[in-house]
Amino acid sequence: MSTAIRAGTTVRLPHRDGSLRDHVMGPASDFARSFSPPVKRVAYAAAHVVADPLAAIDPTLGTAIDWDATLAYRRSLWALGLRVAEAMDTAQRGMGLDWPTSRELIRRSIREAKAVGGQVASGAGTDHLTPDPNPALDAIIDAYEDQCGFVEGEGGRIILMASRALAAAARSPEDYHRVYDRVLRQVREPVIIHWLGDMFDPALAGYWGSRDLDEAMEHCLTMLKSNPDKIDGIKVSLLDKDREIAMRRRLPAGIRMYTGDDFNFSELIEGDAHGYSDALLGIFDAIAPAAGAAFAAFDAGDLDRYRDIFAPTVALSRHIFTAPTRFYKTGVLFVAWLGGHQSHFHMVNGQQNARSVVHLAELFMLADDAHLFHDPDEAAHRMRLFLALAGVEQP
Repeated sequence: MSTAIRAGTTVRLPHRDGSLRDHVMGPASDFARSFSPPVKRVAYAAAHVVADPLAAIDPTLGTAIDWDATLAYRRSLWALGLRVAEAMDTAQRGMGLDWPTSRELIRRSIREAKAVGGQVASGAGTDHLTPDPNPALDAIIDAYEDQCGFVEGEGGRIILMASRALAAAARSPEDYHRVYDRVLRQVREPVIIHWLGDMFDPALAGYWGSRDLDEAMEHCLTMLKSNPDKIDGIKVSLLDKDREIAMRRRLPAGIRMYTGDDFNFSELIEGDAHGYSDALLGIFDAIAPAAGAAFAAFDAGDLDRYRDIFAPTVALSRHIFTAPTRFYKTGVLFVAWLGGHQSHFHMVNGQQNARSVVHLAELFMLADDAHLFHDPDEAAHRMRLFLALAGVEQP
């Protein structure tokens, strides 16, 4: 760790107007490094993977994972009381992380969870299908069955991911119902359904059989009501809090709403007189210490503390998930590197270059404002190293 920088000193950062300004580092985070799992809410963090930057591969075509660092990060999430949502879009599933690597990730993560007493649910989808502009529904069903069978065969729980192949193949809402009904009939334990909006993945536009989101919600609710015993909950990632609230009020009894709204998660989790959302969020990967502390305050009935902790993290999350939203993983990984959770800022598929230097400089300020750095000296040192590569001189 660098000893040249102390909390309270400055890092010179580029801004959108082209100027350079000094940011004064805040104090070290006082969030604990371990919490009991939340009692009043269920909270999953969709976890990232740590690439191996020294592997002799073409990083735009091949995938190499640092398994030790990847699993160590999951242990840190479990220690903070969070569950892990594995092999999801935060782990760059479909954006560099293929099914063979996802399969190994799921296997290792389930094994690690059992060893340390953590909880994990894993993504099962259809991404191992050979690309086809007109895939057959039976082939999609078979693909879902293969991946679900693997997850359950490893002793894991399933998050049933939205399928690009199904979005391309379906000609009506009934096609979606046919696929989901067939797959759900065969799972051993209730699954989490994943509705991912096209802001996260443009290939999923029109999911559930309509580009009109109100109509799509009706079709989705019909499917949920047909399979209540097979569904634990639904994760909705549409970044539309009013639509999420409207949908959760209409869910069949016993089916949870897992918010995927990285813009409004704090108020959706807190809930209202009619109900609340549990959480399955990519931002929890980046703000895990704050999330652990906020849920502890919530369980203790200290709503002011809960809101105070989450307020600056919402600002950070809205920045990380700004359009094009699908590149939010770059920001998540940047926070992990600044926070000392990995030794480098390299990503699968070279996605570390998907956000601008100015974007990441603003992210650094917001993460500091949210009190996420247990070691601000090291965070500042790493930020200076990053900026030096971009030609930004420091005082």
